[in-house]
Amino acid sequence: IALAYHKPDEKTLQALKDIANKLRIHSIKETCASNSGHPTSCCSAAELMSVLFFHTMRYKADDPRNPSNDRFILSKGHAAPILYAAWAEAGFIKESELLNLRKIDSDLEGHPTPKLAFVDVATGSLGQGLGASCGMAYTGKYFDKARYLRSPHYLIPFLNKVFQHSSYYNFYCNKVYNNAMQIDTAFITAWNTMKFVACLILCKKPHLTEGFTADTRIEDQVNWHGKPMPKDRAQELIKDLLSQIQSPNKPLHPHLPNEDAAPADLTPIHLLTAPEYKIGDKMSTRKAYGVALKKMGDASPRVVAMDGDTKNSTFSEIFKKAHPDRFIECFIAEQNMVSVAIGCATRDRTVSFASTFAAFFARAYDHIRMAAISQSNVNLVGSHCGVSIGEDGPSQMALEDLAMFRAIPTCTVFYPSDAVSTERAVELAANIKGICFIRTSRPDNAVIYDAGEKFEVGKAKVVRQSDKDQVTVIGAGVTLHEALAAHDQLAKEGMNIRIIDPFTIKPLDASTIVASARATGGRVITVEDHYKEGGLGEAVLSAVGEEPGIVVHRLAVSHVPQSGKPQELLDMFGISAKSIVTAVKHTFAN
Repeated sequence: IALAYHKPDEKTLQALKDIANKLRIHSIKETCASNSGHPTSCCSAAELMSVLFFHTMRYKADDPRNPSNDRFILSKGHAAPILYAAWAEAGFIKESELLNLRKIDSDLEGHPTPKLAFVDVATGSLGQGLGASCGMAYTGKYFDKARYLRSPHYLIPFLNKVFQHSSYYNFYCNKVYNNAMQIDTAFITAWNTMKFVACLILCKKPHLTEGFTADTRIEDQVNWHGKPMPKDRAQELIKDLLSQIQSPNKPLHPHLPNEDAAPADLTPIHLLTAPEYKIGDKMSTRKAYGVALKKMGDASPRVVAMDGDTKNSTFSEIFKKAHPDRFIECFIAEQNMVSVAIGCATRDRTVSFASTFAAFFARAYDHIRMAAISQSNVNLVGSHCGVSIGEDGPSQMALEDLAMFRAIPTCTVFYPSDAVSTERAVELAANIKGICFIRTSRPDNAVIYDAGEKFEVGKAKVVRQSDKDQVTVIGAGVTLHEALAAHDQLAKEGMNIRIIDPFTIKPLDASTIVASARATGGRVITVEDHYKEGGLGEAVLSAVGEEPGIVVHRLAVSHVPQSGKPQELLDMFGISAKSIVTAVKHTFAN
């Protein structure tokens, strides 16, 4: 790609070279002090960090979270020591603090996390920074309406779909760092360091640039990745680097940003109108999600949505039609979609919702776990859960998703059972700190809640109860409706059961479940359109595990399913109304 450059004067260029060597020295000292880390990865990036932080980027060194600052994402998070060194040279970190790298009482961790004010997203799982930077660039260009928030970053693997996304939205500045040596294998031929710096300085237009490795006396040698320098060799290198510094006292300061981004709006977002369904209306929860998302978009311009090219199935297309300027098409690249959503949500600039088939979040799980480490407030919505999707077959059936998201430490897991509760789940998710996952279903089911029903995180609904209940049945989504059908059939036969809708699987309303279990003789049945491992049943078992006299019988999908009609599959796997009736009668008999 043809590029335009402006060469700085010789004094400035020498000062940048000097800072690069200072960054190398800091990195070597840091990793020697911790006796761990990646000094070679740091040293090879020194010129790039010098030019970006002290010539190209615009930011306030004493205010890293200023909304008008340029953003920097270190995708190769193992080079964290040089990032810390750059902020020390900028004046935000005390130089003495660098020697506490990786210590238990220091926030200078082995890989950067948002515990630090100058880190927006946690990195370390290589390559994810590009997707997050796309989300930030989108927010800056289309939401803040500010100048392009340039997002320099490192990228080790080449991600074609991510580039498709960034190209589609015409984002400003993506820089790709291609390393000549991986952990123990040659990768590509490196460019000369200074040639790369010359190419980088004062770039005039959007570009992609390949990178370099710097001479650290061990370049192109294997078995140095992730190892500190031996102390004798470190002293030799530091002495050599010091001898190359010609202007140690020439100050270089970052350019200040244009103050063109307003402070983040933290006003809670609420539905402007209550759900418009009547009890008995038929509506799938996946479509109710699309309706709710559009209504949230009506309520606040901060709400943005992204989808993995499944918008006609997730019904996020309803939002797109109403708010096309706040809809981001991430194509069939769910990993990138999650990272873009994380980027959009950084610094509370937007409230982001990302949707696809729930099964496809499995391929983005690494990005989801990194979202938790990033302290992200991203909302993920998975449709087409369970065998109830029918004929499409097992590749499309999410049967592991509850287990996946329950394992994420910052995640709230919603499992609404009708259109009203779905709208309220979307509303609650928009205002919750941490990751939210909303599980939606394909079949049309009856509305069971009044439009004015109040929902809360961690509060279950007892939807059927009497003084004569002898078994508590807990279902969610499709299986709640099967439980209600079982209740009606058993009632005709003179048997009473209590039905609970948990609403959130995490946190689970343990007190309501325990109270109902005690009221029904300690007899509990869970029924779920999910594998037995890690789902609703295990969540309930955890809730009652220390309670004496409570027995939980679990109905769940027992093995890999197949194509078939939804009702056939519910019957096949023993999670239909007739299976619940059989299980209840067996419990009564015992």
